[in-house]
Amino acid sequence: MAEQITHICKRTVVSTKPVEAGKFVPLSVLDRLMERNHLRIVYYFQTPKGMELGETTKKLRESMSEMLTTFPVLTGRLVKGQDGHWMIKCNDAGVRGVEATAKGSVEEWLENVDKEKELTLIHWEEMFQNPYFWSTFYVQLTEFEEGGLAIGLSCFHLLADLTCAAMFIKAWADITLTGKMISPPLFHPLPPRRPGNTDPYHLPYTHLINYYKSTLEKTYLVTDTAHGYATIALLFKDPMVRACIAAARATSARNGPNPSPFQALSGLFWGCISKAKGKKYGLVDMCVCLDMRKMLGLDYGYFGNCTVYNKIQPKSSNPTVDIVEEMAKMDIEGMLDLIEWLQSNDWQSTSWMNGGDLICGNLEGVNPYFSMFEEGFAPIRVSHYVEPVGGAGYVLVVPAPPGEGEMARVVMVTLPEDEMVRLCKDDLLLGFSPITLMGLKK
Repeated sequence: MAEQITHICKRTVVSTKPVEAGKFVPLSVLDRLMERNHLRIVYYFQTPKGMELGETTKKLRESMSEMLTTFPVLTGRLVKGQDGHWMIKCNDAGVRGVEATAKGSVEEWLENVDKEKELTLIHWEEMFQNPYFWSTFYVQLTEFEEGGLAIGLSCFHLLADLTCAAMFIKAWADITLTGKMISPPLFHPLPPRRPGNTDPYHLPYTHLINYYKSTLEKTYLVTDTAHGYATIALLFKDPMVRACIAAARATSARNGPNPSPFQALSGLFWGCISKAKGKKYGLVDMCVCLDMRKMLGLDYGYFGNCTVYNKIQPKSSNPTVDIVEEMAKMDIEGMLDLIEWLQSNDWQSTSWMNGGDLICGNLEGVNPYFSMFEEGFAPIRVSHYVEPVGGAGYVLVVPAPPGEGEMARVVMVTLPEDEMVRLCKDDLLLGFSPITLMGLKK
């Protein structure tokens, strides 16, 4: 089994073309709210037989340099502007790359992986006292001695959300496979409200603004998830997700469209986690984390934070219905209300957006399995982490690997260990026959 990682070197990877001198990129108000968080992602691949150890790493290092020419923000460094806000100085300082090998094969690794092992594939360093010398992005390439590759990406959430991370990997894969980037990133400000399109009778979406206001005014204790927390990954195949949607519809007396897989699974986990936390009646506080690019009229290639948190008020006996109804209220005017309110109040990152409530994050719009570095070798597994996780925990719903069906989803859950043990024994959850991809280490 692959039990040991051997680090070969750490190097700086720079772009093949220098960026224009004196270029600075300001960060948006949605970026600044995520200053205290970072992302970790790992992609697992099978590799063609007969390749010598180190051959894949060399090829990917060279294609990364080519790809970085269109990502000047990633090779820059953080500096403070005159207004005291972070901005990126595009100075071609480069991305930190780590090269490593692992014993065994990628398939053996995945048979008994847990979070502790998985994080050895993702290099991350906390910000230095002088951030000007600190890389905001790290990439670790780990080749398995008996076949397989893991690409571990970590980055500062201040610069990117999970959609951006997937965009980075996809662009890199396209350059490696075809020499051409299919969807280059776009760097521009968040959209302003256009006065000519403003409804004079529009009422601000105060629920969303009030949630941000209350969250940013609080001080949360955010726990290091390496201690006392556990993470699992469960695969729900297509028929089981459809059954979950049907069950949510069956207990609802209201007419309306079917819930999405994210809404149905979030409702399921909201109820089950509430029980695991000791709630005999009612539900724990929960919010959804949603990518708003499409709603704001932004191209998928928009690079920057575009995720919004919204608290779900339990108003019925059906958690899924409450999620569906609250999400239906979110529109472009409400998003612009929030952005304008944040800008007018000049909010700095003094609190945690993911510090108190249980969070259900939606990655249904991101399909990491389209990232193919070698012809015929798509990712076989992808894991996502938003670190650190606040007190109540985090649920992330992502597309499942190809072949599992259109509605199949993988759900990654991080909870305190004792609550996770109870969750894994929940009869309602087990009734949907999830397959454990990564479980508790016992």
